[in-house]
Amino acid sequence: MKKCLLVISLASSALASAAVEVPAFTAYTAPDPNRGVNRNDKSGVLTNWDSKTTLSWYGLLAAKGDLDLSLAVTEGTKAKLKLTVASQEKPASSWKRDGEGEGESVSFGKVTIPEPGYYRFTLEGSGKLPDLKALKLDGAASEGAHFSKVERRNSASVHLAYEVPAEAKEEVEWFYQEVTPKTDPLWSYYMATGWHRGYFGMQVNSPTERRIIFSVWDSGGESTHRDKVGDDDRVKLLAKGPKTDAGDFGNEGTGGHSHLVYPWKLGDTVEFLMRAQAEGDKTIYTGWYRDSKKKDWELVASFRAPKDGKYLHGLYSFNENFGGQNGNERRVCEFGNGWVKTHAGKWLPVTKAAFTHDGHGKEERRDRSAGLDGKRFYLANGGFVEDKNKSAVTKAYDKLEIASPEGKHPDDAELEKLAK
Repeated sequence: MKKCLLVISLASSALASAAVEVPAFTAYTAPDPNRGVNRNDKSGVLTNWDSKTTLSWYGLLAAKGDLDLSLAVTEGTKAKLKLTVASQEKPASSWKRDGEGEGESVSFGKVTIPEPGYYRFTLEGSGKLPDLKALKLDGAASEGAHFSKVERRNSASVHLAYEVPAEAKEEVEWFYQEVTPKTDPLWSYYMATGWHRGYFGMQVNSPTERRIIFSVWDSGGESTHRDKVGDDDRVKLLAKGPKTDAGDFGNEGTGGHSHLVYPWKLGDTVEFLMRAQAEGDKTIYTGWYRDSKKKDWELVASFRAPKDGKYLHGLYSFNENFGGQNGNERRVCEFGNGWVKTHAGKWLPVTKAAFTHDGHGKEERRDRSAGLDGKRFYLANGGFVEDKNKSAVTKAYDKLEIASPEGKHPDDAELEKLAK
């Protein structure tokens, strides 16, 4: 990340309007991403910040050259402010009233942007701090600049949609995948073995707690409240491991949820194994996991899903920043040695995937990508950096392929033991 220091105090003069305005409420707070500033998504105003909090905006500058910097504030104060952007330091040149009741503009003069790329704009202050309306940019280097201008501050969700070999014929009974987290910021979800009816992976839930999580959706289409789901549409818990907590989930569809606390560490490889047992118009979905250094699988849970009767299809993995406050941190996770086993008993490698992202990645967040690291896929998002890997893809439905898996699938004897 390129840096620059601009020390400012509020002083008096004229200021031209900026070509790019970044709503103040989109700022990230540090050192606590949850620190209680107030954000108004209609006016864009940010209030209630103090000297213990720094505010940062991140943007992709498409051009080099001079950049005029200013802030729109509600009114001038005697506060001391410091703005950091690109290794250059300048005092504030002026401030002026924008108009009756419209607040004031504070100018920092010009800095020089040496090359296109992502830049961070960090504001600190002391004294009676003003409410902020917008960060403003003008000049040659503002041409084509891109900032996320919505309140949502998590990174885009990114996915790998796997291409299952045609030999499987929609009868994938087992799905095996290995996951290696390369970064582990708070509120990361590295989902390993997703399918048309659920998802299974690992999360960073707090500074001290990590989980394995496995969930299966109800039928019926209820989006929020599980108590509105009729018995004929509800997923039923059949079994769970001794360490597993199981219950309901809602607000993203509804269904059966299970998780267990598991202290996985950065760089660990965790193995995930899913099984589907089709029974008439229902399917039993069961998930196991294990650390790659261990021999035995551990059951997370087994659920019966109604109005189904299918084997596993729509296989995918994803990398998600589910907390919503710290999308300025980089998340990278590798997925590898993927295999499926058909109901007829044939193992097939999973070597092809298409990259996709959510709508936040389409319009607001461009710091999302996928690529190859040897014989493993990876998904990356957040951090406001560009992916320099030669294999990286960034457009939805771009394709990736590895020559062959880097390891072996689980032994059939293991699966027979689990199936009993």
